[in-house]
Amino acid sequence: MSTILTTAFLLGLSNIFMTFAWYAHLKDLSAKPWIIAVLVSWGIAFFEYLIQVPANRIGFQRMDLGQLKILQEAITLTVFIPFAIYYMKQPLRLDFLWAGLCICGAVYFIFRGNLSVSQ
Repeated sequence: MSTILTTAFLLGLSNIFMTFAWYAHLKDLSAKPWIIAVLVSWGIAFFEYLIQVPANRIGFQRMDLGQLKILQEAITLTVFIPFAIYYMKQPLRLDFLWAGLCICGAVYFIFRGNLSVSQ
């Protein structure tokens, strides 16, 4: 598996943990004190970092810092939208499309000319 695909796969996994750590408490722990939400979120985020740190180290072998960050943001939006719709029961909004198009533009501009298809 290529470095970029490995990085994207690991960042995708870490983003699932991150999204739950950052937002699931709004639904699942809303009746609990905020300190409980913090402790639970930190516990979930620990697993995110166990995956995210190696993903960034692997990705940094082939990508520069800007590329790594934009890849992370594109993956974040890809994970967040289904989470918001299916888990948090938020309505699908056209704003998700516009945000996605902006991220696609960022991906294009940060990666153009710097990577060949074979990497």
